Amino acid sequence: MLTAVENLKETLKVSGKPDRLVNDYEAFGIVDKDPIYVLTRGNRVKGKTTKDAWGVTIAWPEEQLYAFPTEQDKVCPDITEWKDTVKIPDLAGKCSDPALWKDAIAQAEQFRKEGKLVTAYMGTGIFEQSHDLMGMADACMNLLLEPEDMHDLLDAIGEYRYQYAKLLIENIHPDAILSHDDWGSKTSLFMSPDTWREFFKPLYARIYGLMKENGVMVIHHADSFLEPLAEDMVDLGIDIWQGVLNTNNILKLQEQLQGRMTLMGGVDSWVDRPDSTEAEIRAEVRKVCETYGPGGHFIPSITYGRPGTLYPHVNPTLADEIRKYNQETYGIG
Repeated sequence: MLTAVENLKETLKVSGKPDRLVNDYEAFGIVDKDPIYVLTRGNRVKGKTTKDAWGVTIAWPEEQLYAFPTEQDKVCPDITEWKDTVKIPDLAGKCSDPALWKDAIAQAEQFRKEGKLVTAYMGTGIFEQSHDLMGMADACMNLLLEPEDMHDLLDAIGEYRYQYAKLLIENIHPDAILSHDDWGSKTSLFMSPDTWREFFKPLYARIYGLMKENGVMVIHHADSFLEPLAEDMVDLGIDIWQGVLNTNNILKLQEQLQGRMTLMGGVDSWVDRPDSTEAEIRAEVRKVCETYGPGGHFIPSITYGRPGTLYPHVNPTLADEIRKYNQETYGIG
Protein backbone atom coordinates (compact mmCIF):
# COMPACT_ATOMS: atom_id res chain seq x y z
CA MET A 1 0.00 0.00 0.00
CA LEU A 2 1.35 3.39 -1.00
CA THR A 3 1.56 6.22 1.52
CA ALA A 4 -0.75 9.19 1.00
CA VAL A 5 2.07 11.22 -0.55
CA GLU A 6 3.30 8.35 -2.73
CA ASN A 7 -0.25 7.79 -3.96
CA LEU A 8 -0.66 11.48 -4.74
CA LYS A 9 2.58 11.55 -6.73
CA GLU A 10 1.50 8.51 -8.73
CA THR A 11 -1.83 10.22 -9.42
CA LEU A 12 0.00 13.23 -10.83
CA LYS A 13 2.23 11.23 -13.17
CA VAL A 14 0.93 10.88 -16.73
CA SER A 15 1.56 7.14 -16.56
CA GLY A 16 1.39 6.81 -12.80
CA LYS A 17 0.01 3.83 -10.94
CA PRO A 18 -1.89 5.01 -7.86
CA ASP A 19 -3.39 2.20 -5.81
CA ARG A 20 -6.54 4.16 -4.81
CA LEU A 21 -8.11 7.60 -5.04
CA VAL A 22 -6.35 10.30 -3.06
CA ASN A 23 -8.64 11.13 -0.14
CA ASP A 24 -9.26 14.87 -0.15
CA TYR A 25 -6.31 16.81 1.39
CA GLU A 26 -4.83 13.78 3.19
CA ALA A 27 -1.38 14.25 1.62
CA PHE A 28 -1.08 17.98 2.33
CA GLY A 29 -0.12 19.98 5.40
CA ILE A 30 -1.22 23.60 4.93
CA VAL A 31 1.14 26.15 6.47
CA ASP A 32 -0.84 29.18 7.61
CA LYS A 33 1.45 30.74 10.20
CA ASP A 34 3.78 32.56 7.83
CA PRO A 35 4.10 36.34 8.32
CA ILE A 36 2.66 37.18 4.89
CA TYR A 37 -0.51 35.25 5.66
CA VAL A 38 -0.72 37.03 9.02
CA LEU A 39 -0.11 40.42 7.37
CA THR A 40 -2.62 40.01 4.55
CA ARG A 41 -5.36 37.88 6.11
CA GLY A 42 -4.80 38.03 9.85
CA ASN A 43 -7.22 40.93 10.27
CA ARG A 44 -10.30 38.84 9.42
CA VAL A 45 -12.24 38.64 12.68
CA LYS A 46 -15.81 37.39 12.99
CA GLY A 47 -18.17 40.14 14.10
CA LYS A 48 -15.92 42.95 12.90
CA THR A 49 -15.37 45.11 9.84
CA THR A 50 -11.70 45.89 9.30
CA LYS A 51 -9.26 47.03 6.63
CA ASP A 52 -6.58 44.69 5.33
CA ALA A 53 -2.99 45.45 4.39
CA TRP A 54 -4.14 46.85 1.03
CA GLY A 55 -6.72 49.12 2.66
CA VAL A 56 -9.61 46.96 1.46
CA THR A 57 -12.65 46.89 3.76
CA ILE A 58 -13.29 43.34 5.01
CA ALA A 59 -16.67 42.57 6.57
CA TRP A 60 -17.46 39.52 8.69
CA PRO A 61 -20.91 39.87 10.28
CA GLU A 62 -21.72 37.47 13.11
CA GLU A 63 -24.36 35.70 11.03
CA GLN A 64 -22.06 35.29 8.03
CA LEU A 65 -20.00 32.14 7.59
CA TYR A 66 -16.89 33.85 6.27
CA ALA A 67 -15.27 37.24 5.75
CA PHE A 68 -15.63 39.01 2.41
CA PRO A 69 -14.30 42.24 0.89
CA THR A 70 -16.85 44.97 0.35
CA GLU A 71 -16.99 47.90 -2.09
CA GLN A 72 -17.23 50.29 0.83
CA ASP A 73 -14.61 53.05 0.46
CA LYS A 74 -13.06 51.69 -2.75
CA VAL A 75 -9.28 51.80 -2.61
CA CYS A 76 -9.11 52.40 -6.37
CA PRO A 77 -12.18 54.34 -7.52
CA ASP A 78 -10.35 55.57 -10.64
CA ILE A 79 -7.95 53.19 -12.40
CA THR A 80 -6.19 56.10 -14.13
CA GLU A 81 -5.09 57.32 -10.68
CA TRP A 82 -4.23 53.94 -9.16
CA LYS A 83 -0.66 54.95 -8.33
CA ASP A 84 -2.02 57.65 -6.02
CA THR A 85 -4.47 55.44 -4.15
CA VAL A 86 -3.15 51.86 -4.13
CA LYS A 87 -0.45 51.15 -1.56
CA ILE A 88 1.08 47.74 -2.22
CA PRO A 89 2.16 45.98 1.00
CA ASP A 90 5.92 46.05 1.50
CA LEU A 91 6.58 42.33 1.85
CA ALA A 92 10.36 42.70 1.87
CA GLY A 93 10.22 45.36 4.59
CA LYS A 94 7.57 43.72 6.76
CA CYS A 95 8.12 40.01 6.26
CA SER A 96 11.85 39.39 5.79
CA ASP A 97 12.92 39.17 9.44
CA PRO A 98 13.82 35.50 10.09
CA ALA A 99 12.24 35.73 13.54
CA LEU A 100 8.84 36.24 11.91
CA TRP A 101 9.13 32.88 10.14
CA LYS A 102 9.83 30.75 13.23
CA ASP A 103 6.22 29.58 13.69
CA ALA A 104 5.79 28.77 10.00
CA ILE A 105 9.07 26.84 9.89
CA ALA A 106 8.06 24.87 12.99
CA GLN A 107 4.68 24.11 11.42
CA ALA A 108 6.38 22.96 8.21
CA GLU A 109 8.78 20.71 10.11
CA GLN A 110 5.90 19.10 11.97
CA PHE A 111 4.15 18.33 8.69
CA ARG A 112 7.37 16.77 7.36
CA LYS A 113 7.57 14.55 10.44
CA GLU A 114 3.98 13.48 9.78
CA GLY A 115 4.91 12.49 6.23
CA LYS A 116 2.82 15.22 4.59
CA LEU A 117 3.69 17.57 1.78
CA VAL A 118 4.51 20.99 3.20
CA THR A 119 2.05 23.22 1.39
CA ALA A 120 2.23 27.00 1.52
CA TYR A 121 -0.92 29.03 1.01
CA MET A 122 -1.39 32.11 -1.20
CA GLY A 123 -4.94 33.45 -1.09
CA THR A 124 -6.35 36.35 -3.14
CA GLY A 125 -4.84 36.03 -6.61
CA ILE A 126 -4.06 38.75 -9.11
CA PHE A 127 -7.54 39.16 -10.58
CA GLU A 128 -9.14 38.77 -7.15
CA GLN A 129 -6.88 41.48 -5.75
CA SER A 130 -7.86 43.83 -8.55
CA HIS A 131 -11.58 43.50 -7.88
CA ASP A 132 -11.00 43.73 -4.13
CA LEU A 133 -9.47 47.15 -4.80
CA MET A 134 -12.13 48.52 -7.15
CA GLY A 135 -15.13 46.19 -7.25
CA MET A 136 -15.95 43.43 -9.71
CA ALA A 137 -17.76 45.61 -12.25
CA ASP A 138 -14.93 48.15 -12.46
CA ALA A 139 -12.28 45.43 -12.67
CA CYS A 140 -13.98 43.79 -15.64
CA MET A 141 -14.81 47.06 -17.42
CA ASN A 142 -11.33 48.49 -16.92
CA LEU A 143 -9.80 45.53 -18.75
CA LEU A 144 -11.66 46.77 -21.83
CA LEU A 145 -11.90 50.54 -21.30
CA GLU A 146 -8.56 51.34 -19.64
CA PRO A 147 -6.25 48.52 -20.71
CA GLU A 148 -3.00 50.47 -20.31
CA ASP A 149 -3.61 51.43 -16.69
CA MET A 150 -5.02 47.98 -15.91
CA HIS A 151 -1.87 46.40 -17.32
CA ASP A 152 0.22 48.62 -15.04
CA LEU A 153 -1.80 47.80 -11.93
CA LEU A 154 -1.95 44.07 -12.65
CA ASP A 155 1.78 43.99 -13.36
CA ALA A 156 2.37 45.59 -9.95
CA ILE A 157 0.10 43.03 -8.24
CA GLY A 158 1.89 40.31 -10.19
CA GLU A 159 5.25 41.52 -8.90
CA TYR A 160 3.85 41.48 -5.36
CA ARG A 161 2.71 37.88 -5.87
CA TYR A 162 6.10 36.94 -7.30
CA GLN A 163 7.85 38.31 -4.21
CA TYR A 164 5.28 36.53 -2.03
CA ALA A 165 6.13 33.19 -3.65
CA LYS A 166 9.85 33.92 -3.45
CA LEU A 167 9.71 34.58 0.30
CA LEU A 168 7.71 31.40 0.90
CA ILE A 169 10.21 29.35 -1.08
CA GLU A 170 13.24 30.88 0.63
CA ASN A 171 11.91 30.52 4.16
CA ILE A 172 9.83 27.35 4.43
CA HIS A 173 11.02 25.45 1.32
CA PRO A 174 7.53 24.10 0.56
CA ASP A 175 6.83 20.96 -1.44
CA ALA A 176 3.74 22.64 -2.87
CA ILE A 177 2.05 26.03 -3.01
CA LEU A 178 -1.73 26.39 -3.07
CA SER A 179 -2.37 29.59 -5.04
CA HIS A 180 -5.84 31.11 -5.43
CA ASP A 181 -7.41 33.07 -8.28
CA ASP A 182 -10.91 32.71 -9.70
CA TRP A 183 -11.20 33.75 -13.34
CA GLY A 184 -14.85 32.87 -13.78
CA SER A 185 -18.26 32.36 -12.22
CA LYS A 186 -19.80 28.92 -11.81
CA THR A 187 -20.92 28.90 -15.45
CA SER A 188 -18.71 31.27 -17.47
CA LEU A 189 -15.43 33.13 -17.58
CA PHE A 190 -15.37 36.71 -16.29
CA MET A 191 -13.58 37.75 -19.49
CA SER A 192 -12.77 36.33 -22.90
CA PRO A 193 -9.96 33.77 -23.08
CA ASP A 194 -7.93 36.20 -25.20
CA THR A 195 -8.29 38.96 -22.60
CA TRP A 196 -7.17 36.56 -19.87
CA ARG A 197 -4.21 35.49 -21.98
CA GLU A 198 -3.17 39.09 -22.54
CA PHE A 199 -3.45 40.36 -18.97
CA PHE A 200 -2.95 37.36 -16.68
CA LYS A 201 -1.20 34.46 -18.35
CA PRO A 202 2.24 36.14 -18.60
CA LEU A 203 2.11 37.12 -14.92
CA TYR A 204 1.30 33.59 -13.83
CA ALA A 205 3.89 32.15 -16.20
CA ARG A 206 6.52 34.08 -14.25
CA ILE A 207 5.18 33.23 -10.78
CA TYR A 208 4.52 29.56 -11.45
CA GLY A 209 7.78 29.36 -13.39
CA LEU A 210 9.59 30.40 -10.20
CA MET A 211 7.82 27.64 -8.29
CA LYS A 212 8.68 24.99 -10.87
CA GLU A 213 12.32 26.13 -11.00
CA ASN A 214 12.50 25.45 -7.27
CA GLY A 215 10.83 22.03 -7.46
CA VAL A 216 7.55 23.24 -5.97
CA MET A 217 4.28 21.55 -6.94
CA VAL A 218 1.82 24.14 -8.30
CA ILE A 219 -1.76 23.82 -7.04
CA HIS A 220 -4.13 26.41 -8.45
CA HIS A 221 -7.44 26.89 -6.68
CA ALA A 222 -10.34 28.07 -8.81
CA ASP A 223 -13.88 26.97 -7.94
CA SER A 224 -15.15 28.40 -11.20
CA PHE A 225 -15.81 27.56 -14.83
CA LEU A 226 -12.39 27.51 -16.51
CA GLU A 227 -12.85 24.82 -19.13
CA PRO A 228 -11.74 27.10 -22.02
CA LEU A 229 -8.44 27.79 -20.20
CA ALA A 230 -7.49 24.20 -19.39
CA GLU A 231 -4.68 24.00 -21.96
CA ASP A 232 -3.35 27.37 -20.80
CA MET A 233 -3.29 26.08 -17.24
CA VAL A 234 -1.18 23.16 -18.44
CA ASP A 235 1.12 25.65 -20.17
CA LEU A 236 1.56 27.45 -16.85
CA GLY A 237 2.83 24.27 -15.21
CA ILE A 238 -0.16 23.80 -12.92
CA ASP A 239 0.01 20.30 -11.45
CA ILE A 240 -3.40 20.31 -9.76
CA TRP A 241 -6.46 22.37 -10.58
CA GLN A 242 -8.05 22.36 -7.14
CA GLY A 243 -11.70 23.28 -6.67
CA VAL A 244 -12.90 22.12 -10.08
CA LEU A 245 -16.69 22.48 -10.23
CA ASN A 246 -18.97 20.01 -11.95
CA THR A 247 -20.23 22.85 -14.17
CA ASN A 248 -17.01 22.13 -16.05
CA ASN A 249 -17.24 18.97 -18.14
CA ILE A 250 -14.88 16.97 -15.94
CA LEU A 251 -15.14 13.79 -17.98
CA LYS A 252 -14.29 15.69 -21.15
CA LEU A 253 -11.38 17.41 -19.42
CA GLN A 254 -9.99 14.09 -18.18
CA GLU A 255 -10.07 12.72 -21.72
CA GLN A 256 -8.53 15.89 -23.13
CA LEU A 257 -5.78 16.33 -20.56
CA GLN A 258 -4.65 12.69 -20.36
CA GLY A 259 -2.92 13.27 -17.04
CA ARG A 260 -1.11 16.48 -17.95
CA MET A 261 -2.97 18.19 -15.10
CA THR A 262 -4.81 16.54 -12.22
CA LEU A 263 -8.30 17.71 -11.28
CA MET A 264 -9.30 18.01 -7.63
CA GLY A 265 -12.83 18.74 -6.45
CA GLY A 266 -16.16 17.70 -7.85
CA VAL A 267 -18.01 17.41 -4.52
CA ASP A 268 -20.73 20.07 -4.67
CA SER A 269 -20.87 22.46 -1.73
CA TRP A 270 -24.66 22.05 -1.51
CA VAL A 271 -24.00 19.23 0.95
CA ASP A 272 -22.19 21.62 3.31
CA ARG A 273 -25.31 22.71 5.17
CA PRO A 274 -26.26 22.60 8.84
CA ASP A 275 -29.14 20.27 8.01
CA SER A 276 -27.45 17.98 5.50
CA THR A 277 -27.83 14.31 6.33
CA GLU A 278 -25.18 11.63 6.33
CA ALA A 279 -27.03 9.91 3.50
CA GLU A 280 -26.99 13.05 1.35
CA ILE A 281 -23.29 13.62 1.90
CA ARG A 282 -22.38 10.01 1.18
CA ALA A 283 -24.51 9.93 -1.97
CA GLU A 284 -22.85 13.05 -3.37
CA VAL A 285 -19.35 11.82 -2.60
CA ARG A 286 -20.04 8.34 -3.96
CA LYS A 287 -21.45 9.81 -7.19
CA VAL A 288 -18.30 11.89 -7.64
CA CYS A 289 -15.96 8.94 -6.98
CA GLU A 290 -17.85 6.62 -9.31
CA THR A 291 -18.19 9.21 -12.08
CA TYR A 292 -14.70 10.67 -12.18
CA GLY A 293 -12.50 8.15 -10.37
CA PRO A 294 -12.24 5.69 -13.28
CA GLY A 295 -10.94 8.45 -15.60
CA GLY A 296 -7.83 8.85 -13.47
CA HIS A 297 -5.86 11.92 -12.42
CA PHE A 298 -8.75 12.99 -10.21
CA ILE A 299 -8.89 13.75 -6.47
CA PRO A 300 -12.35 13.90 -4.88
CA SER A 301 -12.81 16.81 -2.49
CA ILE A 302 -15.18 19.61 -1.71
CA THR A 303 -14.50 22.55 -3.99
CA TYR A 304 -13.31 25.00 -1.32
CA GLY A 305 -9.77 26.36 -1.49
CA ARG A 306 -8.42 24.74 1.65
CA PRO A 307 -9.15 21.68 3.82
CA GLY A 308 -12.34 21.35 5.79
CA THR A 309 -15.97 22.30 5.46
CA LEU A 310 -18.05 25.07 7.01
CA TYR A 311 -20.13 22.66 9.06
CA PRO A 312 -18.13 20.17 11.16
CA HIS A 313 -20.30 17.10 10.51
CA VAL A 314 -19.67 17.21 6.74
CA ASN A 315 -15.94 16.67 6.29
CA PRO A 316 -15.54 13.45 8.35
CA THR A 317 -18.40 11.86 6.42
CA LEU A 318 -16.91 13.00 3.11
CA ALA A 319 -13.52 11.49 3.96
CA ASP A 320 -15.07 8.27 5.25
CA GLU A 321 -17.10 7.78 2.08
CA ILE A 322 -13.96 8.16 -0.06
CA ARG A 323 -12.30 5.60 2.21
CA LYS A 324 -15.24 3.22 1.79
CA TYR A 325 -15.18 3.65 -1.99
CA ASN A 326 -11.46 2.90 -2.05
CA GLN A 327 -11.93 -0.17 0.11
CA GLU A 328 -14.73 -1.54 -2.08
CA THR A 329 -13.07 -0.64 -5.39
CA TYR A 330 -9.36 -1.15 -4.77
CA GLY A 331 -9.27 -3.21 -1.58
CA ILE A 332 -7.45 -0.40 0.24
CA GLY A 333 -9.22 1.91 2.69
